[in-house]
Amino acid sequence: MDTKSFPYTIIDKYYPEENQLRHILLTHSEQVAKKALQVADTHPELQLDRQFLEEASLLHDIGIFLCDAPGIQCFGSYRYICHGYLGAELMRREGYERHALVCERHTGAGLSLSQIEVQDLPVPHRDMLPVSMEELVICFADKFFSKTKLNEEKTVEQARRSLLKFGEEGVERFDRWCQMFL
Repeated sequence: MDTKSFPYTIIDKYYPEENQLRHILLTHSEQVAKKALQVADTHPELQLDRQFLEEASLLHDIGIFLCDAPGIQCFGSYRYICHGYLGAELMRREGYERHALVCERHTGAGLSLSQIEVQDLPVPHRDMLPVSMEELVICFADKFFSKTKLNEEKTVEQARRSLLKFGEEGVERFDRWCQMFL
């Protein structure tokens, strides 16, 4: 990956210090980008925008530093589930709406308005489900990598189990993506 490209300039802005948090963000995001690009290579019929896949994969978690997740060196004031919409706000301020949508829509397997309301999640009350094929692929690829166990790719079953906390709706979406992308 070209560490001088646009995503890295954004990452440098919000994660300027060489520290454990930056390492976690970069490692995780690069793994997601690699997996998303593998999907693109495996499925040329989808005609995915490879450059956007790489950029948005690298930036999908840009908002984690604003959240309270000490296990991954995040000491902000928001609950971790907020990192998607918070990252989207950062990307919108930077002028990248398409990338912002990936940030906002990648949490879980996306969050429907009904999930947000039923679970009383502290996020804006609107559908935050991936829509474009690139959003779907990045959300899918993200499910295979944790920020607490870097360099370990989850199996499909492990990824499914990790989605259960968001409810069956997310697991069903993930299962559909498995049929599409594997």
